Amino acid sequence: MALVRWKPFGDIEKFLEETNLWQTIAGKDLSADVYEENNNIIVEMHVAGINPDKVDIVVEGDHLKVSGSREEEHETEQRDYYTKEIKRGSFERYIHLPAAVDRTKTRAEVHEGVLTITLPLLASPESHKVKVEKH
Repeated sequence: MALVRWKPFGDIEKFLEETNLWQTIAGKDLSADVYEENNNIIVEMHVAGINPDKVDIVVEGDHLKVSGSREEEHETEQRDYYTKEIKRGSFERYIHLPAAVDRTKTRAEVHEGVLTITLPLLASPESHKVKVEKH
């Protein structure tokens, strides 16, 4: 007899994936890769079709906030859509930063639809050994 994995929310997950609601609910509308390279935290996001002037990037404590808007396309009655999945309107994404960064030296650039945000790591303070005194 084969084991069947019980997925109590399987039908709900399937529905959310099929209707593209899962990406919106999970905040994956702007998927991101976050990694460390050359003493920097690098965040890459696909922003094809988004005007770079409509993107705001803010470092708040230990989070990076990327927000902005995609241009609204006015639907015309001349088009008979079969599917309409491209998201339009405002967006906001918070990304937890894995280490302290120098927010004053943060840079961002867009190349071929990929937003790359470079956040230099703060130099970690040198360790200080504490001597236990005897009384």
